[in-house]
Formats: sequence, structure tokens, C-alpha cells
Amino acid sequence: MSQHDYNIANQSFPSFRTDLNNALSAINSSNSGASRPSGAVAGTIWVDTSGGVTAYLLKFFDGTDDITMGTINTTANTVDWSDSSVTFDIVNDTSPQLGGDLDVNGNDFVSTSNGDIEFTPNGTGNIIFNDAAYFPEVALTDAATIAWDSQAAPVAKVTLADNRTIGAPTNGQTGQFVSLLVIQDGTGSRVLSWNAVYEFTADTAPTLTTTASLGDLFVFRYNGAKWLEVGRNLNLTLA
Repeated sequence: MSQHDYNIANQSFPSFRTDLNNALSAINSSNSGASRPSGAVAGTIWVDTSGGVTAYLLKFFDGTDDITMGTINTTANTVDWSDSSVTFDIVNDTSPQLGGDLDVNGNDFVSTSNGDIEFTPNGTGNIIFNDAAYFPEVALTDAATIAWDSQAAPVAKVTLADNRTIGAPTNGQTGQFVSLLVIQDGTGSRVLSWNAVYEFTADTAPTLTTTASLGDLFVFRYNGAKWLEVGRNLNLTLA
């Protein structure tokens, strides 16, 4: 590690050769030294070695001041960039790690891919939600056979405009819980049939509330083959 003033004076050839080699050595070592190189000009980048091998400082001289760009730890073989606006490439990092809490700075945490998002606590830790965690309610399209995508609408409702059948949910995952609010329209007395994939208490499908505008709420758990009823609440006033 060395520095040079980058001023090659008129001199004998042996001295010139030595002076030139010293300048090249300074370039090759990134102008490393315990203080700014004497020949630094605006734009000079140099390594401040005064902090020792665990805290080399990469600096940029702007003509007046030295701006610290990052800290180089040659023992841990790491670089900590000083500017918090530096963007790191985590797209190609298959195992990124955090040294502290993840602060999204008021932004939403959004995944735009079709892959799963899995939260696995460390050891015996728990996943804690300090604010409400919920599935937005989705209105299913009323039809002779009502389609239900359990992945896109795990919490769903449907208003019956005639006698209907609830089709088998699609995209179910074993262990998944879903709920469905069945609402009578302004006429009421609508009858609902269920696909055979739904399994009810005592193996008997429920009789819906027939009063206009009232609702019945059902909760199911998927076991990989059947949607098992785990709860119902009938004759609900919704407004």
C-alpha cells in the first residue's frame, strides 16, 4: 500500500524509473494511506487505512472534503456502504439475510410472482401480527352453479337470486380454512344445493334461512379431498 504525489520531476533515468514505479504502486493500491494523498485532486478515490484492517474507509475527494463511500473489513471480507440509498441486488441472491428488522418505510410488502411466500420462525419463535391480519371479503358471481376459487377468495359471500348449487372450490390447499356467507336476495326462499365435496355435520347438508336479505355463514377446512364443515351460524341480520 502506498501513495504518490503524481508529480514526475526531471531526473536521471534510474530515479525516474523509481519515481514512476512508486506512482504505479500508488495507483495499484488505490492510493492507500493513513491520510489523504498529497497529490489528491477533485475526483481522487483513496483508501484510508488509519482505522486498521477491520475499518478501512473508501473515500472520494471532491476537491474540498473527503466523502466516505464505505467501510472495508479485510478480516471479515465485507463492505458496508455508507449511503443508505444504495440499492442491493437481492433478486439474484437466493439466501439474503437481514442483520436487523425489515423496515419497508411505509410501503406495502408485495409479491408479484406466482411463488409461495413462506414465513418460518426461528426455532420455537412465533409469527406475531401487531395489527389486524385478514382476508378481504370477495363477492362470488351468482350463477346456476356458483364457482368458488378458494385461493383468490378464501373469505367469500354470494347473494342468491334463484335456487343455486355451490360448485367444488378450486385451488384448495390441505389444511386451508375458508368461509362462505350465503345471502338471500330481496325475494328470499332460495334453495341451495352443495357439491358432494362438501361434508357437513351428520353428513347432512343444512337448510338455509329463507327470510329475504338474511344470511347464513359457513366455515370449512380442507383435508385434501373434502371440505369439512367446522362451523355455521344461521339466520343472520347483515345490516
